[in-house]
Amino acid sequence: MSTPPAIPESELVERFVRSAGPGGQNVNKVATAVELRFDIANSPSLDDALRERLLARRDRRVTQEGVLVISAQRFRTQERNREDARERLAAFIEAGLHVPKPRKATRPTRASKERRLGAKRERSTIKRGRAQRDWD
Repeated sequence: MSTPPAIPESELVERFVRSAGPGGQNVNKVATAVELRFDIANSPSLDDALRERLLARRDRRVTQEGVLVISAQRFRTQERNREDARERLAAFIEAGLHVPKPRKATRPTRASKERRLGAKRERSTIKRGRAQRDWD
């Protein structure tokens, strides 16, 4: 696994919005939640293979246009939410660095087929034995 690419500040778009949920008067006055946007599809920082893997992931945070939208509102301060959003972006990209091993098609061995069929026969005999008992 290689190291994640350094993403320049110019490629990140941050928007500060009010947090949802409880929080008293503070939540109504201060825009502490962060919405971080990163355009995966058009980013020059990512190599083509990594870009393809990130866009291929089934993630609801990636829009149709290939923009990753991370919403962070876990903390009370804007700064902590910014850090949280950036950490989650790094984790997302880190996950894309892992190249999945290609699956090799295998076939069951003759012995394993025989074991499976033998177990089915045993089970069948047990059940047949239950049905023939006379329950008076």
